[in-house]
Formats: sequence, C-alpha cells, structure tokens
Amino acid sequence: MILALLAKFMTDGGTNGRDGSDRKLISLTILGTGDAFASGGRAQAGYLIEAPGKRILLEAGPSVLTEMKRHGIAADSLDAVIISHLHGDHFGGLPFLFLEYMWERPRKHPVIIAGPRNLEQRTWILMRTMFSRFNLEKIQKKIKWVVLEPKTTLKIAGMKVSTIRSPHTKPDVSLSLKLVLDGKTMVFSGDTGWNEHLVAFSEGADLMLCECTYYESDHLRFHMNYPELKHHRARFNVGRMILTHIGRETMNHSSDIEIEMAFDGMKLDF
Repeated sequence: MILALLAKFMTDGGTNGRDGSDRKLISLTILGTGDAFASGGRAQAGYLIEAPGKRILLEAGPSVLTEMKRHGIAADSLDAVIISHLHGDHFGGLPFLFLEYMWERPRKHPVIIAGPRNLEQRTWILMRTMFSRFNLEKIQKKIKWVVLEPKTTLKIAGMKVSTIRSPHTKPDVSLSLKLVLDGKTMVFSGDTGWNEHLVAFSEGADLMLCECTYYESDHLRFHMNYPELKHHRARFNVGRMILTHIGRETMNHSSDIEIEMAFDGMKLDF
C-alpha cells in the first residue's frame, strides 16, 4: 500500500490541482510591475510563465532582459513572447532580446512573438533605430510572428491564448489576454480602463493579473483606478487577483489597498 502511494506521488509529481485533479502547477515570476514612468523604481512590464517544458514571456518592457538575468533566466530558453499592446513599456525590451540572440545566446530554434497587428513592423523600426548598423537578416529568420486579433483564440507554444480588446489605445489595438496551459487559466487585463467585458472574460480563472495605475484620477478612462476596481471586485469569479502596473497614485495609497499587490521579483504557483 505504501509503495503504491509512493509510486502515485512520483508519477503526478505531488502537484495536484486545488480541485484534487492531477493538473500540474504553473509557475509565475513577476519581472516588472511598474507603469510607463517606472513609479517607485519598479521595473516595467514582464511576467515569466513556466510549465513543464515551456517558458513563455508575457510583455517585454525595456528592462526585461536585465530582470531575466537578475533571476537567472536565459533568454534563449523562451518558447514564446506575448505582447498586449504597442506602448514602449510593454514591447520596448524586444530589441535587447534580439541583441542577446544575435551575439550572446544564439537561438537554436525560432521563438514565437505574438501580439496585436503592427507589432512586427513597429519592433523592426525600433530595432533599426536603436542598432542601425547591424545586419538583422540572421535574427529575422529566428522570429516567428503571430498576429493576435480581438475576440480570437489561438494555440501558441502549446498554450491556448484568447483575447478581447481593452479600452486603452486607438487606433492601435490593446488586448486583454486569457492564457490556458496544462489545465490552468491565467487572465491578464493588460492596460485597460474599466471594461465590463473583462468580468465575463475572466470567469473561473485560477489567477488574474489586473492593472491598477490610478487611485484619484478616475477621469482618466484608459487605465484602471483602484476605487472602481474595488467596487467591482466581488463580480470577478477568479481564484486569486493580484494588482500590477502600479502607478504613483496607487503606491501613495498603499495602506488603503485591500487587494493583493504584486512586487518586482514576486514568484508564485497557481
């Protein structure tokens, strides 16, 4: 009997889901939780998702390569990079990843980079502006671009990715993302003002990362503010909600915040 139980533990890795199933835990390392102003000295957006045999980077802020190296994460170990929208604090780190692939850690296999329309064009413009004399032909062959449109579901690096549009940028598209991997679901609000569709979109998620840039500036409708989010919190049927993309106002009211707040370097399983 004891040997049988031990064999079962070794088979499932002792990582059963909270529902008693044999779903394995997904690990998340939060590399950056700051807004575009790096308020409070926080690094800008970056979230590393790890499952058996998979490493996926969600967002690539300007400091993402620095933070990856700080945590001992090799850039060439990424299977995919997913970008929510075309603001520099969310995709401005891609040229540094490309530089790493060109000189320090050449990729053996292509990496998938997925995001809203125009991400590929904007990234190459940024790369050529920052490193104008480099021959990019070799690295171009190691990138597989995927366009994410709102209200679609795609399979990326073995992960199901669903999208809705967030009210953040126009005419550029900004996305909220639902990621399903190994039976676990994570929802990422991306940058967004209050969006009624986000409530249904996040239904049943094990983890939700929700932006919370403002506290007092409720007239600015392209980012979430904490009082509004708190008012609606009970409507979100998610296992755990963590606030990120923290702005100066939210930091100044940290003693009033009753929802869990992320911090740079935070690690968790779900």
